[in-house]
Amino acid sequence: MPEVKNNIGALFLREIRLVAGNHSLLLTLLLAPLFYVFFYGTIYSYKVEEKVVLAVADDDRSEMSRMFVEQMNNMQIVAVMRAASLEEAQEQMYRGDAQGYFYIPKGMQSKVLSLQQADVVLAVNGARFLPSSELTGAITQLGLTIGAGVRLQYQEKMGLNSTMALQEAMPVNIDYRPLYNPQASYGGFLLPVLLVLILQQTLLLGLSGSIALERENNNIGRLVTMGGGLSGMLYGKAAFYLLLYLAYAAFFMTVNYQVLHLPFRGSYRDLAVLLFLFILTLIPMAVWIGTLFKSQLLAAQLMAFSTYPFFLICGYAWPFESMPPALQGLSSLLPLTPFVKVYTSVVQTGGTLREHAGSVVHLLLLWVFYLLLALWGLKRLNKKQQPLSL
Repeated sequence: MPEVKNNIGALFLREIRLVAGNHSLLLTLLLAPLFYVFFYGTIYSYKVEEKVVLAVADDDRSEMSRMFVEQMNNMQIVAVMRAASLEEAQEQMYRGDAQGYFYIPKGMQSKVLSLQQADVVLAVNGARFLPSSELTGAITQLGLTIGAGVRLQYQEKMGLNSTMALQEAMPVNIDYRPLYNPQASYGGFLLPVLLVLILQQTLLLGLSGSIALERENNNIGRLVTMGGGLSGMLYGKAAFYLLLYLAYAAFFMTVNYQVLHLPFRGSYRDLAVLLFLFILTLIPMAVWIGTLFKSQLLAAQLMAFSTYPFFLICGYAWPFESMPPALQGLSSLLPLTPFVKVYTSVVQTGGTLREHAGSVVHLLLLWVFYLLLALWGLKRLNKKQQPLSL
């Protein structure tokens, strides 16, 4: 047993020297995680869009229409750009100067005061999802509020007291409360999983590149001999990445959560166990991927290409149940899929590992699956490469 430990320790130190001496691995493993986490985090640090430009054409020019535009301009999401006519407002949107236009036709106030339906036009640029959805929600809510205010004044003039008039004006009051992401912001939705995706992809890039480099240099046989077997080699290689990425995970979940003002509602103990299992599963997956390529460059190219597909099919950007069956099967083979389900529950809603025992078991089964694949891949390469004398 002491000899095995010594072999693993020697491989651990060798991996440190390998990373330090290879510019590609050094950039991927030591600089990229920190650079990307602060770079992407800074992009979404404000989390919500503010003052989206909306062209407004007011043909009614009444007290109510002026109040409508004034209230609109006071909203956090809207920045009003005045237009002399509907055609000018449309042109401002077509040129890209505004993300949409709002048109108030002549006679709106008189129709509303006579309790007739008055139509206003809101057109948004659907090519950009966030501004269009934010503008639509905000303007719709403002229209409902102003309409309710007019009905309230009418009921009061009819002799009802304020309480009864409010009940008549708003018989159904929707108490809308977005949970866990109170601002319903894109940054609050994306950033927690983005931190994890950076961890995953840099680990896969670095370790698969390291294994591919060892294959490229015909070192697999030597490393197996040095480790006292396939398992010893795997443990020696894995030890460095396990310690490094557990440190990264701890840093991301504490420092970056504080810097980016991300809420954390769960147990740090549950999160630590979950991250340990996640990284433990990614390591043999990266080793197996590395055995498939004859050069470090090819491995790095594939893993760089895989980032966006992994994110899209993990069940976070799009519901798992809504994907085609073939993609659901592929998604189930990714450690990110069960991990994200438990991770978002822990950090955002205060869930526990016990509540997601099925997903935890799924992650453990994937660890066994990729461990067997990694050992098989190393065994295959070991047969091709004769051990070199030490």
